[in-house]
Amino acid sequence: MHGYSGDKQAYLTRLRRIEGQIRGLQRMVEDDSYCIDVLTQISAATRALQAVALGLLEDHISHCVADAINSGGPEADAKVKEASAAIARLVRS
Repeated sequence: MHGYSGDKQAYLTRLRRIEGQIRGLQRMVEDDSYCIDVLTQISAATRALQAVALGLLEDHISHCVADAINSGGPEADAKVKEASAAIARLVRS
């Protein structure tokens, strides 16, 4: 079971809302909306995706990584490295 399983419905709801934002952005471009307005909406969608990513990362660390650490062994090291790599990807984006 994944760490986000308990919050799966909430994540899906948030992602559907973001999907709606993206469709709205497409309409804005199709309708030749003002550039700054489009950029503002892109920024909002980006922040929304980042919030989902941070929530998933927190769930992963508190569930998957914590379980692996409690079990010990090479799996624990692998999960910590995996989480570090995920954090690095988020920081770069």
